[in-house]
Amino acid sequence: MTAGDECQAMKRLKVALFALWGVLFLIGAEALFERLTTGLRLTAMTSYVVWGLWISADIYFIGLSAGAFLISSLVYVFQMKALERVGKLSLFTALVTLVLAILMAWFDVGHMERFYEIFTRPSFHSLLNDIVWLYFAYFLLLLTELLLAVRPDLVSLSQLKGARGTLSRLLLFGRTNVSVEASERDRKLLRILGSIGVPLAITFHGGMGALFATLVARPYWYGPIYPIFFLAGALASGTALLTAITAFIWPEKDKGLRETVASLGRILLWLILFDLLLEWADLSIPLWYGVGPEISLINTVLFGQFWYVFWVFTILLGGAIPVVLLVLMPRRTAVVGMAGALVTITYMAVRLNIVIPGLITPELAGLESAYVESRLSFSYLPSLFEWQLLLFIVTIGIGLFYMGYRLLPLTWTEEKVV
Repeated sequence: MTAGDECQAMKRLKVALFALWGVLFLIGAEALFERLTTGLRLTAMTSYVVWGLWISADIYFIGLSAGAFLISSLVYVFQMKALERVGKLSLFTALVTLVLAILMAWFDVGHMERFYEIFTRPSFHSLLNDIVWLYFAYFLLLLTELLLAVRPDLVSLSQLKGARGTLSRLLLFGRTNVSVEASERDRKLLRILGSIGVPLAITFHGGMGALFATLVARPYWYGPIYPIFFLAGALASGTALLTAITAFIWPEKDKGLRETVASLGRILLWLILFDLLLEWADLSIPLWYGVGPEISLINTVLFGQFWYVFWVFTILLGGAIPVVLLVLMPRRTAVVGMAGALVTITYMAVRLNIVIPGLITPELAGLESAYVESRLSFSYLPSLFEWQLLLFIVTIGIGLFYMGYRLLPLTWTEEKVV
């Protein structure tokens, strides 16, 4: 195949991908219209099962964001040279996935139009209220860090014509000084903000785990391991996403790409193993003694109707296969990227197995038969409408990432590929 043929094939592939994205976006947009006009009626949630696919997706996206951000902290706070190339990309990835998490949580709220009341009428005794405030503090911190990280390159791009140059000039806010002193100030500020962001990311995602862990009426969630479990999952899934993105979309002429991906792969391997260790600890101890109200729920997760969510998606596709790939072929960029993609995609199964099983058992014996009505049920299977709206959120994320990747200087190489 000649170079011209390869170029034509790539153009056709790009057109096909754009068309696929457009179709998926329209399918999801239909669900958005239904959500705005009919509320939550088309969901499979009930008066008892009040959290479902969307809350699972919310904590999934926020975990991706926290994990990607903590990788950026290795660059800007701890000065890890091996990951220097992906510093800006990790910040942008964290920002996009945070936006998706906020949108997903917003769509799950009964009265979406009242979202502002959490700021105008806050209740700081509510852990959920505090987490939302941390979301927005974290958003502002991410945005500021990203602008500082890309500012030197934005100054160069601001000389261009077209959309890229215009956006660069807007994001600079008139700050075009790239002197040694100005750059040093930016680096110091970036390090300070990154240092603030590390405990902030740990606090709000650990806080999500604490939100579940403090619900004493839900024995499946109630326990001290959940904040750590959430943090480990965030690190594993966020690192996996960044690994896959770097492996598959980074400019191929960057000679340091293989080393960067290999470094991410080594980090990812240990994070997967640690996450699996926590999973084993959380499940094995109750099963060993066979006592406790959560035993039936654990058996449901492991051997119930949806057993494959745990064994196939979490253990096989999200754990065993990526570990084997990372151990046997740690320097093959495409293989490491595939391992990252597998962990990223399948980690949604972990979040589903956290949220849904904790709600499907009555708190009081006989409650499920005390009143009989379609919305008074403890069974839950996400409706097509719920999957459609999640698809809409994912397509929004892909669109935002594509625009940012094309317009912002997110990639760095020795040849300064931007």
